[in-house]
Amino acid sequence: MGDVADKITQEITELRVAEIAPGLAQVAIRLAGSMDSDGGPTALANAATALRAVMIELRKLAPVATEGDTVDDIARNRAERRASLRSVPASGE
Repeated sequence: MGDVADKITQEITELRVAEIAPGLAQVAIRLAGSMDSDGGPTALANAATALRAVMIELRKLAPVATEGDTVDDIARNRAERRASLRSVPASGE
């Protein structure tokens, strides 16, 4: 694979959309591969336009990342505070 195809494959993997839309993911990879080949400026421009449109659709289909957002941070901090309070002996003991 060439540089463009490698980058598109990496992005598709990171987006986790190959399972959701395998055909569209393969179209993106093949378009990227055609951009890596020497097909002339017109073919490159056409492939780039089509690849952009396909990647926009794939990004829309990507599942929302839930790890590492603000809500997760608040929940983790709360759990840590509760755990530390449980380790403190109650007054009168």
